[in-house]
Amino acid sequence: MQQVQVKSWGNSQGIILSKDILKSASIELGDYLDVDTNSGSITLRKPFRHKTLEERIAESGVPLTLSKELDYGEPVGREIW
Repeated sequence: MQQVQVKSWGNSQGIILSKDILKSASIELGDYLDVDTNSGSITLRKPFRHKTLEERIAESGVPLTLSKELDYGEPVGREIW
């Protein structure tokens, strides 16, 4: 466990976290964090965010190609086309 010191930062107080700590927590510059306090402890947590379709496609490594419109045949019930 590493220790950090609370220091004055303008009219506020702050701590400085090393790149290694941020990297191990998958936190990057500019990220927003949720802050919880409880009985003398502070917890910083990245908020959950759903990935966009574009991000999911990019992560899959499979190129998305839409070559033509799909035809599933005639309606089979009360579908509205």
